[in-house]
Amino acid sequence: MTSQTINAAASGTWKLGDRVVNRIGFGAMRLTQHGEAFAPDAVPRDRDQAIKVLRRAIELGVNHIDTAAFYFSRLRSANELINRALAPYPDDLVVATKVGPGRDPSGAWLPHATPGQLRCQVEENLRQLGRDHLDVVNLRIVGTDSIAERFGALAELRDAGLIRHLGLSNVRPHHLAEAQAIAPVVCVQNMYGIGASPEQEDLLRICGEQRVAFVPFYSIAGTGRTAGAPADDSGTVHTLAHARGVSTAQVRLAWTLHRGPHVLAIPGTGDLDHLAQNVVAGSLRLSEDELADLDSLQHTTA
Repeated sequence: MTSQTINAAASGTWKLGDRVVNRIGFGAMRLTQHGEAFAPDAVPRDRDQAIKVLRRAIELGVNHIDTAAFYFSRLRSANELINRALAPYPDDLVVATKVGPGRDPSGAWLPHATPGQLRCQVEENLRQLGRDHLDVVNLRIVGTDSIAERFGALAELRDAGLIRHLGLSNVRPHHLAEAQAIAPVVCVQNMYGIGASPEQEDLLRICGEQRVAFVPFYSIAGTGRTAGAPADDSGTVHTLAHARGVSTAQVRLAWTLHRGPHVLAIPGTGDLDHLAQNVVAGSLRLSEDELADLDSLQHTTA
């Protein structure tokens, strides 16, 4: 695929509520700094470069961006970069954000938001993005406790018109059932990739049955998590990538998208070349034999 024909539409589409998005999107977490996300000593990324990456993503057909008000570094805020680069926003662009966690100005993590604090977080996202409503708000949680009170607070903001659609992040199946009893859930955002656990596979399956989008994070990074693609990627992944003339990251993304039509990918980068490679991965069709080889790695890597 030549650079002139790269387009996220090749990945197919999925409907988030009433919004149609291409299945290859963009994650904004890595826009603000080089190196591992949220590291206090990380070098801030060049502002103009970050803006170029965002604008190029739109040119390449990306119409689903994942962000959060807590995606910031010493000098950069992902939301404000998105606002600067893309406002006035394209009509087909869906910007999804997350609430729940918080960080103080030094970057230190704060206790998870109470239902009352969630409204403040929603309003902060609105202010930073320059919007009068948020397309999708994911409630990100830690632990297994009930989310009814917190999700209910977001449902009230949805009814008030501040939020169009609701989602969940870092959850278990019982959280999805609890939330669905309160308000419609359009997406679940959880860690997932080659080597996913049976529990992760189960949630992906449940989402597919309910026609809820499953949006993996760290699908490229694997054990490397926020640091990037793992240096010790399996021989199977390397062999397949070499045979196809693509990167191991592209293999990982393509495999993820093959897990179901409801799976959306949100790889993040601050590099224009990596952005193009990520978008190209959406057009990479793996054979049944290739998929079987990669599937055999399930539950053997983290």
